[in-house]
Amino acid sequence: MKSFILICFILWSCHASAQVLRKRTTTLMGGRFDITLVAATKEIAEANIDTVIAEISRIENLISDWKPNTQVSTVNQNAGIKPIKVDKELLLLTERAINLSKITNGAFDISFAAMDKIWKFDGSMKEMPSPEAIKKSVEKVGYQNIIIDKNQSTIFLKLKGMKIGFGALGEGYAADRCRAMMLARGIKAGIVNASGDMSTWGKNPNGRNWEIGITNPMKEDTIFAVVPMKQNAIVTSGSYRKFVEFNGKRYAHIINPATGYPATGLISVTIMGPSAEMANGLSTSTMVLGAEAGKKLIEKFPGYSYLMVTDQGEFLVSKNNSVLSKIKLPKRIK
Repeated sequence: MKSFILICFILWSCHASAQVLRKRTTTLMGGRFDITLVAATKEIAEANIDTVIAEISRIENLISDWKPNTQVSTVNQNAGIKPIKVDKELLLLTERAINLSKITNGAFDISFAAMDKIWKFDGSMKEMPSPEAIKKSVEKVGYQNIIIDKNQSTIFLKLKGMKIGFGALGEGYAADRCRAMMLARGIKAGIVNASGDMSTWGKNPNGRNWEIGITNPMKEDTIFAVVPMKQNAIVTSGSYRKFVEFNGKRYAHIINPATGYPATGLISVTIMGPSAEMANGLSTSTMVLGAEAGKKLIEKFPGYSYLMVTDQGEFLVSKNNSVLSKIKLPKRIK
């Protein structure tokens, strides 16, 4: 459901500063993580980067649906058979995902993991799948069939063949979790970039806000906006890398889990707000819902704001965010 994110961040140089900036890139949860910390010494920064990596690995070993021995994999293996006892952390993450599914009428759904992969975005598709094939592809999808028992701390998938998967939502959760952990450990500034799901806090060593460059979806080697960030999160979902066109209509690789049809109408949705996990859910849902329904969804959460790009290259920007509203944007991008 989540696209490859194309957000870059700009790090100011850190000369003549008592603080040092250290950065490390690694592969975790099936994607790229860029971890940037500011600390009093490089040793402190590096030791805390190790701590961040260990925490992300722990979360991966809890929620991964591609590793066979995780709790999520055990839930999936027992779909239609029996409830599985899970840690409270996973139970709460699942509960938040289900609540988002309810709010979006299924535009967001972690049971998308059971969807048949009938859409191909590698250039091999020459015609659309039949309506019958599309309908069949989502017959095991449905958040209503994810049963949570808080008293027993169990998750049960009612239908055999059902699966849940957290995908990029899990990456956003990991980024938020690591930010909270670093703040608790006295690391006052940094960025955890989980394949584009970014949690930021504090300022760079020169005392300036972090600056996040948002990639131009029409020309990926350029950016069309630079956003200053303090303690906030920013996430982009987009269809500019993977899509197909039939009869002049563009179909994104982000699939509506309720219908089995690809998203249309938007090429990119950027969400800013307190939580990367929530921002991820809102950006993915908005890609599926489209601009008008997506606006109504995001407006239910006053702490979050959006910057959307339509298939025609037009911008739609939140009015409730002084940072986004002050960005000088062209009327459209090409």
